[in-house]
Amino acid sequence: MMKTLVLGIAGGTGSGKTTITRRLVQRFGSDISTVSYDSYYRANHDIPFEERANINYDHPDAFDTDLFLQDLRDLKAGKTIQCPVYDFAIHDRLENQTKEIQPARVILVEGILIFASQELCDEMDIKVFVDADADVRIIRRIIRDVRDRGRSLDSVVNQYLTTVKPMHERYVEPSRRRADIIVPEGGHNKVALEMIMERVRAHLEQA
Repeated sequence: MMKTLVLGIAGGTGSGKTTITRRLVQRFGSDISTVSYDSYYRANHDIPFEERANINYDHPDAFDTDLFLQDLRDLKAGKTIQCPVYDFAIHDRLENQTKEIQPARVILVEGILIFASQELCDEMDIKVFVDADADVRIIRRIIRDVRDRGRSLDSVVNQYLTTVKPMHERYVEPSRRRADIIVPEGGHNKVALEMIMERVRAHLEQA
């Protein structure tokens, strides 16, 4: 069994988690395997689209945490996993389609609610909470959802006001207490990013 380092990156929507994740992958390449909690939204094949669109996707119950935990533990044990593929345009997991993820010496876990689960936190060696101002986060979310996920502006704003903001205050913000490191300004915080990279590099050298 290979010695692995599990690095968790959490934070509110649009906080900069993806930027940090991308820069770590660019720096360390195949030594890092990345698993996104967003891929593990529950399958809702039997629910009509109109009802799927109204599900609270910012609540912990929207995720298949049991499957996520099992896949994370398999990666830590050196096993290849078949990660679900989620389509945000249809609000559903794609049937009969998965993404193969190979184990690596560093496993990077990313998602807004990964620190809300103590069981998930127990699987992580380093927990990083990425912080950013609320106005910056909502602007980033609007741009991402309209440009990349085929959403209308009205639907993004409505979802933010009805579920994203209240669930952030209820679950995401309190979960920062479980973090080992809090990074203001996300991927633009070069000092914090260098510190994280140095910790990963040290692990890879030891491994």
